[in-house]
Amino acid sequence: MRKLFKAEAKQGMSAPTIWDDVGLNQHAAREIELIFGEKAAFETPKPEGLMQRIIEIATNAGDLVLDSFAGSGTTGAVAHKMGRRWIMVELGEHCKTHIVPRLKKVIDGDDQGGISKAVNWAGGGRFRFYHLAASLLKKDAWGNWVINPAYNAEMLAEAMCKHMAYTYAPSQDVFWQHGYSSENNYIYITTGTLSREQLKLISSEVGDERTLLICSKGFIAENNEFPNLNLKKIPQAVLYQSVP
Repeated sequence: MRKLFKAEAKQGMSAPTIWDDVGLNQHAAREIELIFGEKAAFETPKPEGLMQRIIEIATNAGDLVLDSFAGSGTTGAVAHKMGRRWIMVELGEHCKTHIVPRLKKVIDGDDQGGISKAVNWAGGGRFRFYHLAASLLKKDAWGNWVINPAYNAEMLAEAMCKHMAYTYAPSQDVFWQHGYSSENNYIYITTGTLSREQLKLISSEVGDERTLLICSKGFIAENNEFPNLNLKKIPQAVLYQSVP
């Protein structure tokens, strides 16, 4: 095997096994201290140089980077500076106290530590911050899955829309339009039982040019009686506890 010099290395070649040139935890702690003016509140923060190496090897510009244990937010900060899209997940309070402020500094161009100078980072971009909602279902004292009492009717409708891959967009004028999957395909969610007369009325309003998925506790009608309606029962285990 011929010895290969660094000058001969080509893009896309395998990285070396040992990385001793991307910084240590001490360097990462110093980077965080420069950002927040305080010592790092994390036991093993990762230096931006290390994350840069990993992201360079595994992705291209514009790719999506996921870090489901965001910690101090280093992955997102580095990915942003490198022109990658990113998603970070963090349950700790430092999501608010460290990650969000850090990313704001990155976007404003105020973070000139880490890899900023190496990639000529001057700021830019944006991000969205989402709070995780309570679980739709929870187990009761007997181990049955029931609707979480924290959910009201509107929240249940929104959750069911997401579960059925519909866009939640409740109409202010049409009670049976809770969401849609296409221009002529809608969804309606109710915890009540619908009679044949009610279904007949809804079917006439939907018309021949549209279809409607109805998720309900029950139906007093045959599923194929109304061609423009798709009737689906919400499982009894879910409806064991009524929505407040």
